[in-house]
Amino acid sequence: MSERRAARTAADAVAVAHRSARRKRPFLVALIATLGSLLGVATVIAVTASLFVGGLARSFDDRTTTLPDAFPSGPRPAATDGAQNILLIGSDSRAQDDPDGDRAAGGRSDALMLAHVPADRDAVYLMSIMRDSWVEVPGRGRAKINAAYSWGGVPLVVQTVEQLLDTRIDHVAEIDFAGFRDMTNALGGVTVRSPSDFTARAGTHFSAGPNRLDGDAALTFVRERHAFADGDHTRVRNQQAFMRGVVDGVLSKGTITNPGRIQDFVSATSEHLSVDPGLDFRTLAGLGWSLRDVRSSDLVTFTMPSAGGGTSPDDQSYVTLNDLAVQSLSQALRSDDVATWLEANPQ
Repeated sequence: MSERRAARTAADAVAVAHRSARRKRPFLVALIATLGSLLGVATVIAVTASLFVGGLARSFDDRTTTLPDAFPSGPRPAATDGAQNILLIGSDSRAQDDPDGDRAAGGRSDALMLAHVPADRDAVYLMSIMRDSWVEVPGRGRAKINAAYSWGGVPLVVQTVEQLLDTRIDHVAEIDFAGFRDMTNALGGVTVRSPSDFTARAGTHFSAGPNRLDGDAALTFVRERHAFADGDHTRVRNQQAFMRGVVDGVLSKGTITNPGRIQDFVSATSEHLSVDPGLDFRTLAGLGWSLRDVRSSDLVTFTMPSAGGGTSPDDQSYVTLNDLAVQSLSQALRSDDVATWLEANPQ
């Protein structure tokens, strides 16, 4: 077992030490598991399409929206040799202003995650960035990170994250939250493990442990934060739990052996999906092949380190980031050694 794998096990309690002794799964199944974990509701459908049914791959490319200006202009951080950083945005496009009191009109990035794929392809690291994180938004000053989407769309979100972490974003995938609902229904429901027992503001109750959700309940589950004393902290854990539930649903025998269900899943999700021009199914297939030995248990989820909260001069409550920990995380991303950083910064 490699030192990197040992470090990851200690940091995140991921049971991978016995991986080599487990029976190998078919390439397609392993690939779906890996990419499902990697990009959640986005790229798993592209890889499934490209390697399972070629016609579905063409349908994916036809249905998804390409973001021609996904990346900011001007100087950007250098790429990390061999590694990939993929920004995942769950957006919420609305006609009304400020429904949650966060001063962000219209569309917002309600879920923000960074998927780091190391050069050795030994794991996939998925980091949640809390939407209320108080950061420097280029050209706008200090604000909650989700305001960047409202002010400048995907390019400003990318620029904000790149500046925050001094790390280059290689690809972007954005899905509207309506896609969470539709893809859940296309799978016939998703089972998620809730870290706590709670009742959402809409009245839906979720028990600690496994919950079988339809599309509407899944949308409520990933968006609820008012029920929690720690607000966004539990919400991002719920979003991570939902993504694991999607992976399990895609990997289930009822999906893998059912072309009609795969078709429904591809159609339902791709209608709500936008990607940068380089993130087509051929690119994803190549990435998936490089990750062929990685399993869903090799997904490591964590949250950008925070240090309590604060209140802005205009009375916005926000999450304060742990600057020292973020700086060391930035270095770990650039040096492609997130496993060692997690060992030193357990969550």
